[in-house]
Amino acid sequence: MVQGGAVDTRQFAGGEALALWTLPRLGVAVRNDPQDVRLLYGTRELRYAPATGWRAVGFPLPQKLPLPELAGGSLYVPLAALTALGVPVLADTPGLLNFAAPASVPADTLPPSPVTPAPAPVPTPSPVPPPPAALDTQLSTVRVSRTLHRTVEVQRVVLELTGPVPHTVTREAHGLSITLPGVGAQPGTQTLASGDTLSITAGPTGSAVYLGTNGGRSEVFTLADPPRIVVDTTTYTDDRVPPPVNPDTLPEGVTYRVIDKLHLLSFDPALYAPRVVTAPAGRASGVADLVRSVGGIAGVNGGYFDPASNLPVDLVAVGGLMTAPSLEKRATLGFTAQGETLFGYPRPRYVLSGPGFSVTVNTVRSKPDAALLTAFVGDGSTRVGADTLTTLHVIPGATTVARAVTGVHVPPAGTLAFTFDPARFPQLPQAAGAPLTVSLNWRAADAPWDSAQDALSAGPLLVQGGRVALNPAREGFNTAANIWRPTRQVALGTLGGQPTVAYFEHGTPEAFAAALAAAGVRDAVRLDSGSSSSAYLVGGYAGLGGYLNTVWSRPVPNAVVFVPRSASARK
Repeated sequence: MVQGGAVDTRQFAGGEALALWTLPRLGVAVRNDPQDVRLLYGTRELRYAPATGWRAVGFPLPQKLPLPELAGGSLYVPLAALTALGVPVLADTPGLLNFAAPASVPADTLPPSPVTPAPAPVPTPSPVPPPPAALDTQLSTVRVSRTLHRTVEVQRVVLELTGPVPHTVTREAHGLSITLPGVGAQPGTQTLASGDTLSITAGPTGSAVYLGTNGGRSEVFTLADPPRIVVDTTTYTDDRVPPPVNPDTLPEGVTYRVIDKLHLLSFDPALYAPRVVTAPAGRASGVADLVRSVGGIAGVNGGYFDPASNLPVDLVAVGGLMTAPSLEKRATLGFTAQGETLFGYPRPRYVLSGPGFSVTVNTVRSKPDAALLTAFVGDGSTRVGADTLTTLHVIPGATTVARAVTGVHVPPAGTLAFTFDPARFPQLPQAAGAPLTVSLNWRAADAPWDSAQDALSAGPLLVQGGRVALNPAREGFNTAANIWRPTRQVALGTLGGQPTVAYFEHGTPEAFAAALAAAGVRDAVRLDSGSSSSAYLVGGYAGLGGYLNTVWSRPVPNAVVFVPRSASARK
């Protein structure tokens, strides 16, 4: 079938995977059959069948591969399978997986796997008689519990013993076995509430327990008084729903509270600092990907944006540089280099100054306008300028012009580019080396904005000084529009002196503000809500990560991320 130039991968419990029907685009011949998967690339082949798992033909399998997954009517195979076959990957970055063009695209489906002689049937063992008296230690009790956290199932199997014994654990394709030498047991098999199978066999020298987990992740550990072997199995039963936060395994310095429909994640400011993290200009990314891109532990989606272009519609500042202009009316979050959170209404503008002149920049954007003085922070790929306009390049922190350019061009990443018509702004220099100072005038007195390094405008301001402070008219919000409808809501605020991510399951901004004030939140600004709402924390059940939102959000261009402070910063 005709395919686009790019396709989406999916994340499963076993990792990132690609739809099997897309693989011929990469030069891989396939057989798309859940009972008989074949992947052929050059002289290397991988085969999968439910009864045998993955098998390599023509090369040794370098690692155990995750199982194929069925989702949305398509069969997905793990990215690790393509790596094992030797399919070249040109780039693997957050949001982009780029493959080399193949020499040829297979057109035919592979035939069924060659039939191998079936192994000789294993005779069913006769019932094992009760263990002899020489086996003093007994498997006395087996207890099973099961808890469902959203769509993450946690099952605990506890083997209670009459005495401590050494044991060995063998992990298999679809479960695990625990060998108990010198332990007597009552043999039997049962199907657990989760659908897993628990089997106990016994012999003259000991016993064995087999737990078939159907792809769940199991952790085995021991407890004493009385001696117990515990198997905790976590299974992600439906990846269409985000996994929840695990309140029992929070990172150090993180507090999680739930008050009716309000969820609050607070962060110790001595351990973590908030910062604004953005995707490349014109692109959007999942909040979890933005968190991982800077080594963070948590994040929440940022401000409003245009879904068609993925460009912010209000202020964004990162590292002291304003990358998107301010509407100059909406509530804003700011973060200092020390990690302090600021709340207020700044109206920041770049100011260019030199001998005998000072000029305020009109706006921040890449598109030139002969009537305006525009600014843009270069990203190494976006064009600025025009044939009749001059663009000055300034290195942040420098006091002279690095380069003067006429015409369309691409400024280097991180370089400040100011485009103007020399006839309208004759006071500005037009040559490299000329003195020029760039400053960011925050134009606000409601907080120490001159110390801000990062900033993000969204709004409205929900809570100020512990009281509801909602004033949509001041910030230019239309309360009759969709932006004010009852929906999922997110905000960033402070609670007990700690920066706090707030998620409201459903309601109006008024209901959200009231819930925050009642919970003791001192200050809070609403962020982009509804389908953008996403709050993520690392860890979670079986390392899946945890989300406060119960519905997957759309990708966003920026987020507020909490990053661990260095050891020296903590001191």
